[in-house]
Amino acid sequence: MNTVIHEFGFESIAYTILPGAMSYYCEEHLSNFSGSKTITDIAANYDHVHQEDIDILENRFFKYQIILPKEQTKASKVILLFHGLNEKDWDKYYPWAEAMATGTGSAVVLFPIAFHMQRTPEYWSNKRAMYQLSAIRKSNHPLLVHSTLSNVAISMRLHAMPQRFIWSGLQTYFDVIQWITQCKKGEHPLIAKDFTFDIFAFSIGGFLAQILKLANHRNFFDRSKVCLFCSGPTLNRLSPVSKFILDSEANIALYSFLIEHLDKVMENDKRLHHYIHEDHKEGKVFYAMLEYQKLRTFREDLLKKYASQFYAITLKKDQVIPSFEVINTLQGAFRDIPIIVEELDFNRAYIHENPFPSDLLNNTQIQEDMNTVFQKFCHFYNT
Repeated sequence: MNTVIHEFGFESIAYTILPGAMSYYCEEHLSNFSGSKTITDIAANYDHVHQEDIDILENRFFKYQIILPKEQTKASKVILLFHGLNEKDWDKYYPWAEAMATGTGSAVVLFPIAFHMQRTPEYWSNKRAMYQLSAIRKSNHPLLVHSTLSNVAISMRLHAMPQRFIWSGLQTYFDVIQWITQCKKGEHPLIAKDFTFDIFAFSIGGFLAQILKLANHRNFFDRSKVCLFCSGPTLNRLSPVSKFILDSEANIALYSFLIEHLDKVMENDKRLHHYIHEDHKEGKVFYAMLEYQKLRTFREDLLKKYASQFYAITLKKDQVIPSFEVINTLQGAFRDIPIIVEELDFNRAYIHENPFPSDLLNNTQIQEDMNTVFQKFCHFYNT
């Protein structure tokens, strides 16, 4: 190992945006909004899963890790690494982070998305409890596809309240801005005050990466390069129904709410309208990343502006995020956005969720495939 792992605590200030409060206040725009409790009678039967978002302490107070090259005591270059949807541990990402830290000399920050990784209650990873909940869910929904102990918690929560995708996404966005701001003030023991940073994102992590880059809060991301791996399209061009990601009922509910009914919902939800359709640029970019046709010109103009700072690698056999959908979004409807999207294929079986099985990394072919991918990403970061 050429790197050292460090762990730090973080307290999210933006947790107050989450569902579950009786009132809300946007400090930036001095705006008050009414709230409400969100647990329904049916959800209360599984209160360990359907907790009020704002009350889940694991999501507010959590730890994140930094992979630092051994010779460094303070990093001047950083890569923020964002993971995929419904992931619970960083095991598969450690070799990726090691490869990027070694190949670029950057510190790699493993930053968890809200209600993922170490930001979830332990109960949601209790195999016995989740197996039982999945069995109940299957009996309640006879046509349900791909409900498993791995995805039942997130599926139940998004099925019951699809707007959680928006609020947890915005919380994570603000968490990242908070972390960068603190580092720029010289408050981090391992990060130099004048550090520069890039982004690496896998799967749904690319959704967050693009919002951060295109919204470009206070010009923080002017020089940041963004590498997308099996990632990049608008939300409605994904196929996330998988035993590792979401079950079919959750996917239907999420698509129906975010793609088909969101505009109508915002007519009555003033707080959601404020964050998505009014004075929050990050909300406007978020909205533009939900559905391919909505705000397409706005999204594509921003992608053109930063085209030279994006690079994507897709995999030919990826069934969750197909290469052509990445191209449709990143290169635009008329293919006039010069973002490089490179499709690779491996001479072996693989799946989107785990392209390089970590328990098989002693396999020469897998190691070579991983080296190929990350050498390409490191070359982009270094040039």
